[in-house]
Amino acid sequence: MEKLIRVAIDGPAGAGKSTMAKLLAKEMGIEYIDTGAMYRAIALKLIRTGTDYSDPEALDAVLKTTDVDFSDGKVMLDGEPAEAYIRTPEVSEMASASSAVLAVREKLVALQRAMGQRKSVVMDGRDIGTNVLKDAECKIYLDASPRVRAERRAKELAAKGLPCDVDAVEEDIRQRDYRDMHREHNPLAKADDAAVIDSSYLTIPQVVEVMRAVIEEKTR
Repeated sequence: MEKLIRVAIDGPAGAGKSTMAKLLAKEMGIEYIDTGAMYRAIALKLIRTGTDYSDPEALDAVLKTTDVDFSDGKVMLDGEPAEAYIRTPEVSEMASASSAVLAVREKLVALQRAMGQRKSVVMDGRDIGTNVLKDAECKIYLDASPRVRAERRAKELAAKGLPCDVDAVEEDIRQRDYRDMHREHNPLAKADDAAVIDSSYLTIPQVVEVMRAVIEEKTR
């Protein structure tokens, strides 16, 4: 059996986790697991079935018959492609609300762990190395200063014709960091055995290069 390599990437919002994880998975030729897309897929299922996520019995019944997986980087819901349906405002709103429900989180963590048992993956999030894949071969905590993350976000918004106050964006980021680090269930934290990479003043290729070096060191 081919050796599994699970790469767990954690870090605060705006540090570049998803961008780096996608590039890393492509270079390594393994599956990138978009955990955010998984929550959207569950939200889509709730909408399609008309399920009230605040009803424990109804939610449990739906979750028991729901499967979320990935194929060629695209999210699959109950064996069918779902990528084209999960980016709507309706799904975004449902995902934001339902993702706070413990039963939903537990369902997706179980699915994510199962993926990590059967195939090599690159997975990013807030609690991958500390909770979802505690036994991952390589754990990385990708960080960047709040100011740099705010400047990146402001640049993205400006490119869309939406100028903003960088100071206000930075304050929002600091508040989100606090919430993520102090939430009741599996808060954002660096795993004890994670390598820390500060992306503040590195280019995307440089970050990927450092990640590859870390992975080679951890898996040799």
